[in-house]
Amino acid sequence: MTKDFAMDLSEYSIVDLQYLFDRGEWTARTLCEAYLKRIANIDSAGPRLRAVIETNPDAIAIATSLDQERRAQGPRGPMHGVPMLVKDSIDTADRTMTTAGSLALEGNIASQDAFVVQKLRDAGVVLLGKTNMSEWGYMRSTRACSGWSSRGGQTRNPYVLDRSPLGSSSGSAVAVAANLSLGAIGAEVDGSIVRPASANGIVGLKPTVGLVSRRGVIGVAEPQDTVGPMGRCVADVAVIMNAIAGTDPDDAATACADGNRPTDYRAALQLDALQGTRLGVARECFSGHEGTSAVIERAIEILRQLGAEIIDPIQATTLPFFGALELELFEYGIKSNINDYLAAHQGAAVRDFDELIEFNQRHADQVMPYFHQEFFEMAQTKGGWDDTRCVDVRKELRRLSRTEGIDKALAEHRLDAIIAPTEGSPPFVIDPIVGDHLLPFGCSTPAAVAGYPHITVPAGFVYGLPVGLSFFSGAFQDFNLLSYAFAFEQATHARQPPQYFLTIK
Repeated sequence: MTKDFAMDLSEYSIVDLQYLFDRGEWTARTLCEAYLKRIANIDSAGPRLRAVIETNPDAIAIATSLDQERRAQGPRGPMHGVPMLVKDSIDTADRTMTTAGSLALEGNIASQDAFVVQKLRDAGVVLLGKTNMSEWGYMRSTRACSGWSSRGGQTRNPYVLDRSPLGSSSGSAVAVAANLSLGAIGAEVDGSIVRPASANGIVGLKPTVGLVSRRGVIGVAEPQDTVGPMGRCVADVAVIMNAIAGTDPDDAATACADGNRPTDYRAALQLDALQGTRLGVARECFSGHEGTSAVIERAIEILRQLGAEIIDPIQATTLPFFGALELELFEYGIKSNINDYLAAHQGAAVRDFDELIEFNQRHADQVMPYFHQEFFEMAQTKGGWDDTRCVDVRKELRRLSRTEGIDKALAEHRLDAIIAPTEGSPPFVIDPIVGDHLLPFGCSTPAAVAGYPHITVPAGFVYGLPVGLSFFSGAFQDFNLLSYAFAFEQATHARQPPQYFLTIK
């Protein structure tokens, strides 16, 4: 497919953009207008990616105001005038809704920005709108289709349009990959940032839980939930982290991160960062898919050439992706999170979890045309977050992921980080009837369950589909992971812009 429908905004980075602002080649307003036009041409028409669930009607006015401020006072910093998108599970106190992709929350306008949104606004970001997602963070049914929501429809992978974007931050990843914004904010409980980032050829960072506030975000399970940046390059992710990290008195986990936030994540961008590092290869996360394995084996050799000592193999986890214990935690968590969110928001058509289930039943033709709400129904039978069984499950998951998992591997092998393919295979074909064809491999689970940082960076392609390389480590090692990912990225320049092919030839 040709790209005649698309305005060429190039593969700008945030640093590039500020340079162009300074030269007068772009203003925040003209750039905002160009991105909104690109969203109309590519997302709503053309390939119809359906990455953006709603645009912000005030975006141009905000950009105009930021231009006036720049002329009068100078820029606030490197994010001044930068267009970004945020996931539809994140509150914005503007004229865009927050619905987690659900028709049940249509009309829900937040009265207060999520903490992360307020941080972006303070940095001078222009919020272009909200991104589509796997409805309710993929947690409504036991069989689902990544990137599908009853409100937004099916998000499509811009590299090959019949392939899955993965999720649940599907729209955020696709929007960044297709250059519908400079960057985006995703949210993750297990894989929801790193898996779609890998599948769409971008960089995604799941920070250590507590570095970024979760207030105003519809989550799944508090011990694992976090918000994180997604960008086309590691440098952009570092800049966004500077903007969004911080202490929030309304999110107790952020106080635990005090003293562990670097002054400037951009200082991690060092070309020689891999020299002398010890990296362990988590072979249990390899699926045996020959294409993915070949890309990662080449990546491992490049890491050696960049000065890393490779310890191969090591074992980082015995936890399966979405295993029984983790899913049990999610059953407790999703009910608790939704009830807490709805209690604090009066604009939705439903007031609690029970009413949400009833709404879905009444509107089954629209809400459940392909898969139902078995997971919700199982969660409905669970007790509260302080239930004895829930407390025991949380403790056991932390033991398996930390004491007997990542912490053990790091200590035994004296590792700086652990590496693996982010996803077990290239993206599979979208199948709303059967659901996702996920291989039980990839490496999102260990760091997700532990609450530890995880970054994915483009490593190569298999039949035109992106493959990501993951780095994960212990708590508050985000700075170091950014540095390793940057050194690898700059040595390989593996990312390529999408071509919007209809299918694999």
